[in-house]
Amino acid sequence: MASISYRDTRGLDPMPRTFTDTVIKGIAPGGGLYVPERVPVMPLGDILGLRRLSYAERAARIYSLFGVDVHPEQVSALMESAYGENFDHPGIAPVVEVTADMHVLELWHGPTSAFKDMALQCMPLLFSEAISMRLAAGEKLDDYLVLVATSGDTGKAALEGFADRAHTGIVVFYPADGVSELQRKQMVTQRGDNVGVFGVRGNFDDCQNAVKAAFADETFNSRLHERGLRLSSANSINWGRLLPQIVYYVSAYADMVAQGGVAPGHDIDVCVPTGNFGNILAGFYARKMGVPIGRLLCASNENNVLTDFIATGVYDIRSRTFVTTPSPSMDILISSNLERLLFELTRDPETVRGWMSELERDGHFQVDRETFAALREVILGDWVSNEESLEVIERVWSEERYLLDPHTAVAWEVAERLRADDPVLVVSTAHWAKFGADVYKALNCLRHGDVLPADAADLSGVELLAKVAEMTSGAAAVPRALAELDQLPERFPAVVDAGRDGVERAVLEWLDR
Repeated sequence: MASISYRDTRGLDPMPRTFTDTVIKGIAPGGGLYVPERVPVMPLGDILGLRRLSYAERAARIYSLFGVDVHPEQVSALMESAYGENFDHPGIAPVVEVTADMHVLELWHGPTSAFKDMALQCMPLLFSEAISMRLAAGEKLDDYLVLVATSGDTGKAALEGFADRAHTGIVVFYPADGVSELQRKQMVTQRGDNVGVFGVRGNFDDCQNAVKAAFADETFNSRLHERGLRLSSANSINWGRLLPQIVYYVSAYADMVAQGGVAPGHDIDVCVPTGNFGNILAGFYARKMGVPIGRLLCASNENNVLTDFIATGVYDIRSRTFVTTPSPSMDILISSNLERLLFELTRDPETVRGWMSELERDGHFQVDRETFAALREVILGDWVSNEESLEVIERVWSEERYLLDPHTAVAWEVAERLRADDPVLVVSTAHWAKFGADVYKALNCLRHGDVLPADAADLSGVELLAKVAEMTSGAAAVPRALAELDQLPERFPAVVDAGRDGVERAVLEWLDR
């Protein structure tokens, strides 16, 4: 097993941490994020050798390189449990060739039909294993309360992964008017005795800022400690979320070679629809490991703060208006995982701490010339309007008979604009059915314009899915878990005020239920 410790991006936690430490803690003291002290290199032959392994075996192999302080046999067993019959495709994260040069990495075959399952079917198992290891060593531990801010997909995937796990509770906060109806229903119908869900009167950044503030509130944490609880996170600020995402980029390259989509050792470009920057950051780490990724293409919707930063080196949210889009999981202005990229480009925690302080205090920061040049060597970006994203869904279905969700449509369009000579891997983050109303609108847009057709106005979300399946002659099937949502009771109707006080009050009332 490789020996790798984890460090704080802001340098405020002086202790090197083990992998299981970082999973349980979630976030470093002072708000920093944990990163590996070094990134292991995987020779090309080893990457190509993954072709002979199952996805679970690939994950275990890559985990072993990152110093996961769990016995290798137990890691293998956990990966088999994480990536098995809970996914509806034997390849778990298959690569589909849609055109000769455009390939799609389908990350939505898990139980909640979104890419977050790739990490959150795995991370809760590691979280529980870390607790069990400490209890077996005789440590006296509090239980853990996992707080999650979600722009849509993380919430349901985290709820599904942590439901009814021992020594753990989970509470999710989502923007009440900023998720699709199916995303909302997935969360508010969640089963489990240890789960709580609250809408927030605000956008995702309001949710994320309030949850981060709760982590930093000593009084709130003391009140939880009195109840025998400590906070942890399942957002992508937790390194336990990032490592499973690195796996599917390494796996995808091996699959593309096996399918003849790229010659061994030849570069591919990877286009990722991103809001919080975690998914594309995982691709950056895969590239550092040695996966032949030439460029990472960052695809944004109308909340295009990231693509402006990539173009200018200035991150500025002061004059931006938050836009509600058909791709709500990308409706984010404060991209938390960008901090990890800045650390990797500079390896200077003091500088990173300064930039993050500027962002929090002033709403903007600008990186130095050397960091900006290093960024531009690897990452390019572009953004897609709401109308364009729906037009792409209709066009790709008409031309290729492949149905995209709105997030993947954003990535497809950016990939087409920025493509060069290398094959492109478009990262598909959600099943189209999670956004049935917008997909239905897209397939009708040429006839009806950018409005929902009258015959769909009174249909429920699930009924709209059936309509889309009918329009595609059954080629676009609806996952069973989504088709059954209308039959489930809504357990969590509450909506709370934005801000730290609203979040903390909701948590305490939930604990007293």
